[in-house]
Amino acid sequence: MLVLPPLSLYIHYPWCVKKCPYCDFNSHETGNREGYITTLLKDLDNELDMIQGRNIHSIFIGGGTPSLMSAEELSELFTGLKSRLSFDQNIEITLETNPGTFEIDKFKAFKDIGINRLSIGVQSFQDHHLKALGRIHSAQEASKACASASQIFDNFNIDLMYGLEGQSINSCLSDLNQAIDLNPQHISFYQLTIEPNTLFAKFPPALPEDEDIWRMGEQGVTLLEQHGFTRYEVSAFGKIPSKHNLNYWQFGDYIGIGAGAHGKITDINTGKILRTRKAKSPKDYVNNPAGVIEQVENLSFEFMLNTLRLKQGFEPDLFEHHTGQSISIIKNQLSQAEDLGLIVISGKQIRPSEKGYNFLNDLIERFL
Repeated sequence: MLVLPPLSLYIHYPWCVKKCPYCDFNSHETGNREGYITTLLKDLDNELDMIQGRNIHSIFIGGGTPSLMSAEELSELFTGLKSRLSFDQNIEITLETNPGTFEIDKFKAFKDIGINRLSIGVQSFQDHHLKALGRIHSAQEASKACASASQIFDNFNIDLMYGLEGQSINSCLSDLNQAIDLNPQHISFYQLTIEPNTLFAKFPPALPEDEDIWRMGEQGVTLLEQHGFTRYEVSAFGKIPSKHNLNYWQFGDYIGIGAGAHGKITDINTGKILRTRKAKSPKDYVNNPAGVIEQVENLSFEFMLNTLRLKQGFEPDLFEHHTGQSISIIKNQLSQAEDLGLIVISGKQIRPSEKGYNFLNDLIERFL
């Protein structure tokens, strides 16, 4: 039986000071930003009929670099959000920020407006790695940003990359130790990958050997877990897990507003699960924020694509509640994956095994 999942809100701000050579997100260095906040709210107005008064469980403002917004712009945005939406009492509201001095100076204003969680894009605490990644902040600014966040916010995340050009295992673990010492509640620890249509795809850096990258990941996970960070998703480690992240991976609903934003909504009237997609170009988006709506066809695959990223997996009831389908429709695939040692079925829990987690793409493909 279909049960409405929690509903989150994703807001995309597509501008940044400089496009990083590894970045394949919808971000732009230049462009006319006039009227963007107004367009975001118009976009949200178009979505309201589909959600019909449901409470918002979490908000994530990503980009680009949304912390480039002025306090006045952010305040205008939140005034508009609060007049249109009902927030859960314990709503999590995350803003992505860079560790530059310009953003640090605004941390207190962000909190006053209603942001209660920061996600700080550090990537490395070593200047030569930051330079190679095209980052515009320094290691000193990164440390200062995290220290400031810890004084102002009860909850903040540090983004760290590994597998960087010229990086040794000790260098990787040094970055992690510096992050841990800054006392965040969450660390996103993920491997640098070369994505199509990026500068790194055209001019690839000389990355470490695959075996060394594997060991960085393995030893990094061990170090984080030793310091009380629970690995709840492939790249997410939390003393306090992110509500917003968890809702994605548990196949929850989310509104997506902003240039290039995607959303997933369970239609209250029909029970159909819909995907929304907005124009990528900020100029096109401002001219027409309505976007495209499509029905999700392969529900079982999309559910497994998300939930198998979770270390603890999922309960069969979650599959039935969030897809409206019986778990029996994937019984054969589950049995085959269990026989191959890729998943563990124990009581009311279905989760990836250690082998399944290490070969996650192979596991997920079995449900396609």
